[in-house]
Amino acid sequence: MNDPQRQENGQGLCFPSGKNYCVAISGLLLALVCVAIATPAIAQYTGRLQSTGLQLLLDSKRLWQAPKAEPAESVLDSDHQFDNGSGVAIDKLTTIQIANLVTLGKVWGFLTYHHPQVTSGHRHWDYDLFRVLPTILRARKRARANAAMVKWIKGLGPVARCNPCASLDETALQISPDLRWIRDEARLGKDLSGTLRRIHDNRLVHTQFYVSLGAVVRNPFFDHELEYSGVKLPDAGFQLLALYRFWNIIEYWSPYRDVLGEDWGSVLAEFIPKIALAKDREDYERQLMILIARAHDGHASLRSSVQARPPVGSCHLPVRLRFVEGLPVVYQYVPGEEESAQGLKVGDIITKLDGVPVARLIEKWLPYYSGSNESAQLREIARLMTRGECGDSTVSVRRDRQDISLTLERVPLRAGDLERLWHDMPGETFQMLSDQVAYLKLSSVRADLAAQYIDRAAGTRGLIIDIRNYPSEFVVFALGSLLVDHQVFFARFTNGDLSNPGAFHWTAGASLSPQKPHYAGKIVILVDETTLSQGEYTTMAFRAAPGALVVGSTTSGADGNVSQFALPGGLNTMISGIGVFYPDKSPTQRLGIIPDVEVKPTIEGIRAGRDEVLEEALRQVLGRGVSEGRSN
Repeated sequence: MNDPQRQENGQGLCFPSGKNYCVAISGLLLALVCVAIATPAIAQYTGRLQSTGLQLLLDSKRLWQAPKAEPAESVLDSDHQFDNGSGVAIDKLTTIQIANLVTLGKVWGFLTYHHPQVTSGHRHWDYDLFRVLPTILRARKRARANAAMVKWIKGLGPVARCNPCASLDETALQISPDLRWIRDEARLGKDLSGTLRRIHDNRLVHTQFYVSLGAVVRNPFFDHELEYSGVKLPDAGFQLLALYRFWNIIEYWSPYRDVLGEDWGSVLAEFIPKIALAKDREDYERQLMILIARAHDGHASLRSSVQARPPVGSCHLPVRLRFVEGLPVVYQYVPGEEESAQGLKVGDIITKLDGVPVARLIEKWLPYYSGSNESAQLREIARLMTRGECGDSTVSVRRDRQDISLTLERVPLRAGDLERLWHDMPGETFQMLSDQVAYLKLSSVRADLAAQYIDRAAGTRGLIIDIRNYPSEFVVFALGSLLVDHQVFFARFTNGDLSNPGAFHWTAGASLSPQKPHYAGKIVILVDETTLSQGEYTTMAFRAAPGALVVGSTTSGADGNVSQFALPGGLNTMISGIGVFYPDKSPTQRLGIIPDVEVKPTIEGIRAGRDEVLEEALRQVLGRGVSEGRSN
């Protein structure tokens, strides 16, 4: 439930662990702490565990600051054969080569999480890929490639009979591993299929090297996935490694694999030539962006390469845009740059940029933008849409049914200019909109002031909680417990399974228990496309309060603690690491939080300076007699 942008700024709930990954601690910490303390996973830390209020301390340090038990020197430290390059060069790919590389990618990923030599950390598995790649590329027939893979696997050493053996517990199973392909003798041949099945049948219990599960929330950590920041690109071997790594992490560790909306196997085949044949670093990064977007996970993006995402440039028009009624609209001026807007007005619809229709530009750019749904993708495009080279730019706008052409100058981007645009009210965190209505926005909320907010709202008919933003602090339990009058469950979770990669199991749910002071009035929660991750989880919790209503539009549809990992070339991405569902097991990922009362802003309302979502919230509290334009 962590926001990628807040992590980049060091302001979110993801804390550095001193390695090339981070420990994500969020709202699920409080929901699952009792479960976590009782699990063997806590054994990865050494010391005395204690709780202090809203924190977990280990030897008087926060849990994420506690020293993690480090293994002895691994093969990753001693095998340096390909440190200066994979040695794999590819000029073109035939149909049979692509088919063989698809099989290799799936076999390599399967062995990553199933072969005892790999799961025990005895192989530098990335470099083992480079050792077999040339043979597979030379194979002109599927049978020869399959035979080469059998020989490669035998070279890892015999697989002993497991004792004890891993088994799949189906009692609380949400997703089963999809391993039907290892039984496909028509594609793999009898020997390769049999080899893979024997490895699967003798897999070890809870043993993994390239992935672990967090001690508390149980989201995956990809501890030993190296970033190879010094690799010189293009390098077809490392580029294929990036594709295989990302594809297999989604295949085995994405809790939302079942709602991808893609044939994930076809995606692998599609991107083998695109990524392997990428001609330079920029092409490689952009192809990875398109691949990552196909996972349809709002937490996943190539966040290390945002500057390479189109449109590119170091300047922009000093306005902030928002998609309203499906069109890019000037929503506000960049603070401090009002004079530089040069004729653009709030409410202007951008129709062309430098003579190119916006619809055509969006169609071209959309594949590079990750998001769980289209509204989230358009939200991100709106942030960057006017970016480009410094200097004059021709902009066509529609204003009051007139088409106007303006020549404007792009100004240099400053730190903070591309921050996400929240849609909550300006001013104080807590405001009295009248003697009957209280207002609380979460973009600047403080958990330690939760009781004070409720005390100040006491006696009002309604409390409007604005989550058209990203919460500044985690307040699900600190504030949520003051909104309920009995214990209420609001979420269920799924976690991966180290013994059965690709399986996800239902775990304990999260609930709110009543605390004092209790707010007894009506609760209205405001959401829109900026409500993401922790904001969505918070909405789920507060919505569980008696009589609470959600007003606004569909949210981003990306929920669950994030899991970060590296890609070759010094790149970084993330996925949603756990599944978050309503208590009845209905999903939130990709769908977002569906409001009880749908209200979207209009272009006319923006031009008039109205907050139509807030107006509807006031009507829900005070009755239908609230006039248009009343938002304060």
